[in-house]
Amino acid sequence: MKVNSSLRLLGFVVRKCISPFIHKDRHLRYYCTGSRTKDHSRATELNRKLASGPSLQDFIKTPNNSSDSELHEEYEQHYIPQDTSSTHSRKVYFETYGCQMNVNDTDIACSILQKAGYSRTRQLTEADVVLLVTCSVREKAEQTIWNRLKQLTALKKRRPKYEPPLKIGVLGCMAERLKTELLERERLVDVVAGPDAYRDLPRLLYLAHDGQRASNVLLSLEETYADVMPVHRTPQGHSAFVSIMRGCDNMCSYCIVPFTRGRERSRPVSSILEEVRMLSDQGVKEVTLLGQNVNSYRDLAEEQFSSSEVNPQLSRGFNTVYRTRQGGLRFADLLDKVSLIDPDMRIRFTSPHPKDFPDEVLQLIQERKNICKQIHLPAQSGSNRVLHAMRRGYTREAYLELVENIRKLIPGVSLSSDFITGFCGETEEDHQQTLSLLREVGYNVGFLFAYSMRKKTHAYHRLHDDVPAPVKQRRLEELISVFREEAAKVNMSLVGSTELVLVEGESKRSSEELCGRSDGNVKVIFPKADLSVQPGKPQKDSITPGDYVLVKIKSANSQSLRGHALIHSSLRKPKTSERHLIENTVSC
Repeated sequence: MKVNSSLRLLGFVVRKCISPFIHKDRHLRYYCTGSRTKDHSRATELNRKLASGPSLQDFIKTPNNSSDSELHEEYEQHYIPQDTSSTHSRKVYFETYGCQMNVNDTDIACSILQKAGYSRTRQLTEADVVLLVTCSVREKAEQTIWNRLKQLTALKKRRPKYEPPLKIGVLGCMAERLKTELLERERLVDVVAGPDAYRDLPRLLYLAHDGQRASNVLLSLEETYADVMPVHRTPQGHSAFVSIMRGCDNMCSYCIVPFTRGRERSRPVSSILEEVRMLSDQGVKEVTLLGQNVNSYRDLAEEQFSSSEVNPQLSRGFNTVYRTRQGGLRFADLLDKVSLIDPDMRIRFTSPHPKDFPDEVLQLIQERKNICKQIHLPAQSGSNRVLHAMRRGYTREAYLELVENIRKLIPGVSLSSDFITGFCGETEEDHQQTLSLLREVGYNVGFLFAYSMRKKTHAYHRLHDDVPAPVKQRRLEELISVFREEAAKVNMSLVGSTELVLVEGESKRSSEELCGRSDGNVKVIFPKADLSVQPGKPQKDSITPGDYVLVKIKSANSQSLRGHALIHSSLRKPKTSERHLIENTVSC
């Protein structure tokens, strides 16, 4: 009884202390502090509302039978104003920059906002809200966003006064890294939401529509959006991205990702399989599994997947700067389950780390016809000294040994890679070693960049960005030149072969040609034509996006293959008659 009496007394004191601040009307607040006024009725009404409001007990969680979700619903119902009628007519326009993970984040944010009553528009002029999903990996990417925000701010000022004010938001990595600059210094945006705060978008936009600036950039150790089914808007509906994990633990010295997307956490396997099944039912023909370190996936959420394994397997000669998790369902297990859902659906994954390619992953890729025989293998540098400074966890020799093992276990595999030139302390000799690695491996796809120092990283605090910009640019141009030479050789080796191509649509350069991707993720261009549905049958059908067709390769360069289509096909093993057709056209 004494405790309850004390709580009631404390609640009364708190209400009296905060009463001057809880009402927007500057006149009414004086009634709560005992000021003399002629309008006693208004004072009485306000004090009545205060007396019937929440007491201190309402803010103390006590044991009861209510679940956390029920308490959360009650909190939202009584203490967060909801004006859903005003959001149903609001349209949101997304612009996505950076990696494939940002494409998936856009789909997640869209799903959350649609449930809150927003609709997505493809026309900027129709939008009430513009959200930029941003990247902070390189300085150039951030500068692109700053320039775009200035353009949107000008558009906002020109908006007719009879329309609701345009609201601008920044989501993703740049929001996490530059919250203060975005909201306070530049004052170009109304909403800022980090990669783990998309669930909070409806509330943040509510505050923005009420005239406030709102932000949430808190990182999470658990958020995977496992229960949010993304709104996939894939080109022609033939391919889709599926996020399987978020964050990164590698702490490479040049990389901002661990600081903008947080620690690694994997999405439960059941949630991933449900999404892939849904995409298969929709007719999607290619799924790319996404993660900052996608092949370090490890689901510890369900007990039945726990393993007796003590030390997780890494590629031979590789190590990490962190303690690896034990047990759980690993990437090879997930890849196995995903590939069994639809034998006619291609499976890709990106972006992996070379350390997480044990033989069991490579053998599975070789065995399954629908797992693409293409591996992204980021090298970053060919110099051991630079690799050590980058904290990559391997040497040039270990990397080359892995390449040899991959090609032994997966004959005909296609390799792609990432390279950074001009990293802190990189010498001309280091640069030449990177050029020699490009020549020695021979990649058919490459992503090459000049180093850009990022705040918060290990390099920012411990190393010196001492390579002049002109030198970085010259080295980058040399890397690109050598890469193209080697990629042209790799692609030329495919001339005369027959590639299974997933058609994406018309070629950008000609409406009379179609474009698609081979199993090795190389662009293939070929003329439009009506093709046989079955070998030896007169029935023919046109080629549409999402079709698999066999294409005989006639020419190649560093970026693409060219040929002509032979027949409609699938990922399943070709029939004898189909193989016979291929053999008969080899000399054409």
